[in-house]
Amino acid sequence: MKSDSDSIQHLDRQQTIQSVNLSMEMFEKLYLAPRNRVRGELRKTFANPTPLPLLGFLITAAPLSCALMGWRGAGGGGAATIGTFYFFGGLLQIMGCVMEWLIGNTFPFVVFGSFGAFFLTFGATLTPMYNAEAAFTASATTEQERAIGVASFEASLAFFLLFMGVLVSMYLICSLRTNLVFFGMFLFLEAAVLLLTGAYWKAAQGDVVTFQKLEVASGAFVFAICILGFYLLFAQLLESVEFPLQLPVGDLSKRFARRKLNESDEAV
Repeated sequence: MKSDSDSIQHLDRQQTIQSVNLSMEMFEKLYLAPRNRVRGELRKTFANPTPLPLLGFLITAAPLSCALMGWRGAGGGGAATIGTFYFFGGLLQIMGCVMEWLIGNTFPFVVFGSFGAFFLTFGATLTPMYNAEAAFTASATTEQERAIGVASFEASLAFFLLFMGVLVSMYLICSLRTNLVFFGMFLFLEAAVLLLTGAYWKAAQGDVVTFQKLEVASGAFVFAICILGFYLLFAQLLESVEFPLQLPVGDLSKRFARRKLNESDEAV
């Protein structure tokens, strides 16, 4: 039988393990956000949700990048993988968004929620059942009128991508408080979204050659995002199982220190 002193030592060890505090560098690697002030201990109660929406983004974006670049005859702007838009890019990111909200991680909550909505929106646009293009071509009676309608549809869709680019530029600035890998993903994403915006506008003008070049360039940037993203995901998964190998992500939270708060801000 174990003595009372052995039992007490065992309990002490258990309490010590549970009370380990994460460093700022480790925190932003796991949660993709600098440590913030939240009440409660939900981060110690629930699992880290961040790898799940990140995985959803990557499994959607990776085949999309290959389709945009036309690898092995792929194409269609991602239409062949509409399912990933709904269930990986949409479902997993919205689920992750809600879980980030529950534990008080505002930045990843907003990022994953907006991109979950983006993929659901883009997936719905590509889904034949919704036939979004019909609003521009239904009344066409000639091939010329249909071509004008398609051009109007492509020009209109480009504005959605343009304003996503505005949103990504905000995320890019905010990511300077996280890590170098995450910042690089937003940097490439900004280029990818703007290039795809230009591609749709060129398609609307009938400039097929430039459209294809811009689409391929956009796909290349999305592929670069996925390389960084898979590296970041692997780094998080290794940390989740306390694997002896640690992958550096380039902590930026110390280079861009948070602003100093006055007493009234601290009270809030």
